[in-house]
Amino acid sequence: MNLGAGGDFAALVQAAIDGKTKPVGALGRIEALAAQIAGVQGSLAPRMDGCTLVIFAADHGIAAEGVSVYPQAVTREMLGNFLAGGAAANVFAATLGVKLCVVDAGVTGVPLAHPGLTDRRMGPGTANARHGPAMSAETCAAALAAGAGVARDAPGEALALGEMGIANTAAAALLTHRLTALPLEVLVGRGTGLDDAGLSRKRAVLAAAAARVPGHLAPATALAEFGGFEIAMMAGAMMAAAGEGRVVLVDGFIATASAMVALALEPGIRPALVFCHRSAEAGHGALLDWLGARPLLDLEMRLGEGTGALLAWPLLRAAAAMLRDMASFESAGVSGPA
Repeated sequence: MNLGAGGDFAALVQAAIDGKTKPVGALGRIEALAAQIAGVQGSLAPRMDGCTLVIFAADHGIAAEGVSVYPQAVTREMLGNFLAGGAAANVFAATLGVKLCVVDAGVTGVPLAHPGLTDRRMGPGTANARHGPAMSAETCAAALAAGAGVARDAPGEALALGEMGIANTAAAALLTHRLTALPLEVLVGRGTGLDDAGLSRKRAVLAAAAARVPGHLAPATALAEFGGFEIAMMAGAMMAAAGEGRVVLVDGFIATASAMVALALEPGIRPALVFCHRSAEAGHGALLDWLGARPLLDLEMRLGEGTGALLAWPLLRAAAAMLRDMASFESAGVSGPA
């Protein structure tokens, strides 16, 4: 693992970037992104040739409280849509040459049999976090480990992570609230399109759920109390991929909540995380600010599925190629600054 390569190496990377045939800093944030990738890989000639998007799908018991405009059945139906190639994530991944892996982390109903589906079911959805823990500590640990295993099996220098799960904005808001102390009023949004009455109900439900377990919570405890199977698996996948010296593309609100948990458990993975876009979902900007994260894109998206992470992938490829392949003043015989 090359995370957080030492100061001497970082200076070498910066010198290599500054020596390219351009004014110093002229490529802006692409230069910082190139330096980040180089640090993760420990190489002055980094490669971003392959990326896998893993979509973890799971259901949430708190959906029974009416916190989404869509019925819980949509999670399973969208799982079928991913497998049929019909979702936005499929279209973007195919366009950008990104391999797609779809994981049943715990969708309601009987297990779905499909040759393209990776089965890592923790159960038919979590329990209702309004009334008790979403999952046991043992199941939470198993979900983290399952996500790590999926990440290790996914090829590529980069791993993009997406999710699907009705009511998972509720889980992400609860989890963020309890681990950051950011107010629920800031974190709770309309999700899949709640009206004003639905938003008020969602806020009341989540306030009651948050009050169920008072006091400070350790990250793993908060994850078990309020998280989801897909949120836990993404956190496990992030830690595993970062540990292998791979870049992790963090998507929107749900994925960033997973990153928050992963960072609380393993702070050293921070250099591997690329925050890809700022979601239009209410709580995402607040969580990004709390993390001190500046995402690459702001396209007013709030779909999930890893779509924002996919759209950032070409920027990572370009950044790595710039550092690896762009001529220096010396190699090109171009005069540098006077």
